[in-house]
Amino acid sequence: MDIATLRATLLEAMLPHVPFDGWSAQSLKQAASDVGFTPVDVLRAFPEGEADALDYYMDTLDEAMIADLQSQPLATMRLHEKVRAALLARFHAAAPHREAVRRALAYYALPIHATAAAKRLYKTVDNIWKAAGDAPTDFSFYTKRMTLAAVYSSTLLFWLNDDSEGQKESERFLDRRLQDVLTFHKTKAKLKARFKSLSFGKI
Repeated sequence: MDIATLRATLLEAMLPHVPFDGWSAQSLKQAASDVGFTPVDVLRAFPEGEADALDYYMDTLDEAMIADLQSQPLATMRLHEKVRAALLARFHAAAPHREAVRRALAYYALPIHATAAAKRLYKTVDNIWKAAGDAPTDFSFYTKRMTLAAVYSSTLLFWLNDDSEGQKESERFLDRRLQDVLTFHKTKAKLKARFKSLSFGKI
């Protein structure tokens, strides 16, 4: 069996166990037993165990998000609309296993996993910006990713506890956060333009 199929099969078998046992060696062991994989198969698929399995799962969500976004009429959308669509696509991809995402946050919240959590968050927001077609090379490259990380993280926490039909409350929450960002940047741009228009050479 090729490595891609091995990983996909093992992850699919693992996801039902994660809500009960978390992203753990136990969940991975149970998944392997369910599909008849040996310890060698598990090692081939995920050399770093459950950490690799979780990272692979997050990659699958990012890939699903990108595929969803690329199927939309991007040419007719503004940048912030593309970002909004990407975020909603990411939540939609995660919806079938919302408890697995909750357990992922619990895993990443442990101090020992702080570095992995930061890398994962950066990778996802970077994928969102790239999928939206925005790849600046100046300082805004970092500020945009930091801003989006805050929007994504706060909306994710809200989404995890959103029991509204179709998680529509999460969509409205996201719209408010994005509007806050747009308002802030518009105000900053106006202040910057006004400051430049002032003449300090005359008294």
